[in-house]
Amino acid sequence: MYDCNHMNATINTELPEMLQDLLPTELQLLCSSRSCARGDVLFKQGKKPAHMLFVSHGEVVLQRLGAQGETVVLQRTRQGFIAEASLHSARYHCDAVVTRSGEIVSIPLDAIKEALFSDPAFAIRWITTLNQEVKRLRAQCERLTTKGVKERLLHLIETEGNKGSLVIASNLKSLAAELGVTHEALYRAVADLEGSNILARRDGNLILVSH
Repeated sequence: MYDCNHMNATINTELPEMLQDLLPTELQLLCSSRSCARGDVLFKQGKKPAHMLFVSHGEVVLQRLGAQGETVVLQRTRQGFIAEASLHSARYHCDAVVTRSGEIVSIPLDAIKEALFSDPAFAIRWITTLNQEVKRLRAQCERLTTKGVKERLLHLIETEGNKGSLVIASNLKSLAAELGVTHEALYRAVADLEGSNILARRDGNLILVSH
């Protein structure tokens, strides 16, 4: 039984700081961490969810096949929750694939649900977390309606990068799927931006030269 007072619980200092700040200490004790390697499939479309997953480090994408058999990337996470909607879904609606080796934290869904009902402070923190994800998804929708590969790429770096620098955890081909363009078009756009001294590639990062 979840104890919303969790007076005797101890904070799990091995968890990422974001989870330590978000989760009640009793819920932290139910978390388990495991390593994941590039290419690992964390869950498959149609399977019943049992755990909420958090990417501590590495990279995970949510994807499924499009109408023409192409891979469509729905979400890319380098640190944060994946498939938050699974909390109230009977089945996963996509696949979760590791694109960069790292570590995943699992939290039992039933325990999260119970905590949300019994711990109002946690419920408010959870809503705040979801609001932040909504803002990110709005930026993604805006990006996908932008015409031009260069414009989409620059928008991605500005909105999801850090001070004009975006980590490319996997490869440009994977990034192209996220931008909704072909990888050939993205390669050309990157080369053109580099040639115009607008963009630089360095140590696995795309960097805006003006920053």
